[in-house]
Amino acid sequence: MDVGISDESLSPPRAKWRKVAYGGMQPGFDDNHTDESFLEDMVMNANVVKRDIAKVILDSVSISQYLCIVSLVILVWTHSLQSTLDEYSLLLLDVCLLASGFVILLLTREMSSLRLFFHYLLNIAFFTTGLYVLSPIYNTLTRSISSDTILAVTVSLIILHLFLHDYSGCPIGVPGGALFTAPSLTSCVSLNASVVASVFIASRLRSRLHVFAAMLFSMQVFLFAPFVTYCIKKCSFTLHLAFSCGLMALTLSLVYALHKLLFVVLLGLLVFVSVVCPCWLIRIQEYKFEINGPWDEAKLCFDIRD
Repeated sequence: MDVGISDESLSPPRAKWRKVAYGGMQPGFDDNHTDESFLEDMVMNANVVKRDIAKVILDSVSISQYLCIVSLVILVWTHSLQSTLDEYSLLLLDVCLLASGFVILLLTREMSSLRLFFHYLLNIAFFTTGLYVLSPIYNTLTRSISSDTILAVTVSLIILHLFLHDYSGCPIGVPGGALFTAPSLTSCVSLNASVVASVFIASRLRSRLHVFAAMLFSMQVFLFAPFVTYCIKKCSFTLHLAFSCGLMALTLSLVYALHKLLFVVLLGLLVFVSVVCPCWLIRIQEYKFEINGPWDEAKLCFDIRD
């Protein structure tokens, strides 16, 4: 009696699919084959950070603080161009800012050694001498350009500076200290934009001494003010909040004395940055949806430099 044997019984058993990263194609399976366990390792919203509204508002104070600093610089520029702030008063303001900056650094213990103190003094001396030597060049740099063009370019550069400024850290630091980090490309572009804007405004002043005083003031603010405010924040967050609130009140009062419409614009901008944007960020966190699973790139669990 003939016994019929089907082809399926003669074929070898099908190999079981294995999940391997490097092994080539497995016989009987496509290259993109997955089994039922593919979605078992799927994780949703594993790395989503739950933000607190109070913490976000407090963190936004640094942005509002720097907006007020830049507003004060613009106020000084405006009064200098209107000749309501002469060169001698501006030089006195420069000396007071420099002295107060050194005092803050000493009180926050970021300049604890005498050698580091003289290092800063020497650098500031070279920096000030260079500005004084170049002030005649700055005085005649934009003589052939109209004031409207200078104003438009300056406003654009200040907006670019604010947009690219690093609000999270410190652009400079103590050499060899923990505060020192290499500046990013955007920070360098932001700083260069502020320097060019300062040169354009200073070139519209009449006397060389006034040009020197305006440039010295701008460089002190754009170069060293972020470092000083960072030291205050690192020393005491409560002091940072008090300093920021006082700075906002001073800036708003001076802007109100200059122009009421500018006061409303600045006040609205500060409220938008300090209140509206944090609430907006917390609100859109509800719609954040993150999926992680076997399809993600493999992450090294060790430092490749070791």
